[in-house]
Amino acid sequence: MNSTTPNWFQTAPLAQASFGASFALPKTETLADLIEKLERSPDVLPSALTAAEGLLVLKHFDAITDDPQLLVRLSRLMGPEVENYHETTTPTRLIHDKVPEIIKISNLPPMNFDVPELPDPPLTESGEIPVQFPHRRGWHTDQSFRRPPPDVSLFYAMQPCPKGQGQTLYANGTAAYAALSDEQKQRIDGRYAIHAIPWTGRGEDEVRRGETPKPLQPHQASQRQPIVRTHPVSKRPALYMCEEGQLDWVIGPIEGLSPGPDADGAALVYELMSHYTRKEFTYAHDWDRGDLLIHDNRNLVHSATWFDAKRHGRLMWRTTVMGNAGDEYSGECKSWIPVEGEEFDPEVF
Repeated sequence: MNSTTPNWFQTAPLAQASFGASFALPKTETLADLIEKLERSPDVLPSALTAAEGLLVLKHFDAITDDPQLLVRLSRLMGPEVENYHETTTPTRLIHDKVPEIIKISNLPPMNFDVPELPDPPLTESGEIPVQFPHRRGWHTDQSFRRPPPDVSLFYAMQPCPKGQGQTLYANGTAAYAALSDEQKQRIDGRYAIHAIPWTGRGEDEVRRGETPKPLQPHQASQRQPIVRTHPVSKRPALYMCEEGQLDWVIGPIEGLSPGPDADGAALVYELMSHYTRKEFTYAHDWDRGDLLIHDNRNLVHSATWFDAKRHGRLMWRTTVMGNAGDEYSGECKSWIPVEGEEFDPEVF
């Protein structure tokens, strides 16, 4: 418990994790009442996220289902700007029909997100779900193909899968960076990775298959991001990386190193991501309906896991908060907003 927070918002460390904290809404309190108290003390929730090294698990927040504006109010506590998805290039089929700050992540129509494949083999030798790259694929941080990238995401379980399927995995880039050797830290100091929009023919697997990359308009261009970011709040350095699907393996993945999936840049990605996702730096969340997870994109990566999409539909809501990316991005315009006069199709990506 954190003695500096009010007694009505005391968190507990996550079981079986080296980072993160949890809070369960008391049965005697409504979520609306809790949010009113948080709005009167707006530093409480962001401070709790920082103290938990970037991950808060909030239980019994089911009231969001019937009143999605509650999710928006919570999101506004986490930073200066909550993304309005109608004002970006997000496909309309993914946007909540009444609350434009909410994007819907689901295998159900009309969203039709692909379900992650089962790892091969599906379990580790000790019978656990794999977390370490490259046995586990899909590790990323939200919208890293933007400059400035977003700060925080709030991820809500409208309709989760049965237990043991459709988990979300998180890895702590702050702890992973601290555990690097001095030689590794020197090798990546000042280096940048090239991040790309997924499904544009620039991912590692797509390049290996020989697919022709899709032409990109200026607002879709791949973006360079520092491999090591100093968190603007905690001031601690953290790895900031993705892997297969969200790096540009055509011109990257590492700026200044030979490009392509079998070259020096690729070797560095594999080295860093394998280290970043070691078990001691990870947490696996098995969802309950009404769970809300707040995760800090500036120092965490996450990955979805497989579920049986023929039998189950999974529906999650997400908001994205931005506005405090750090000195690296000071004064930058939003790279993902088309310039005036640029034509684009918001349904393409």
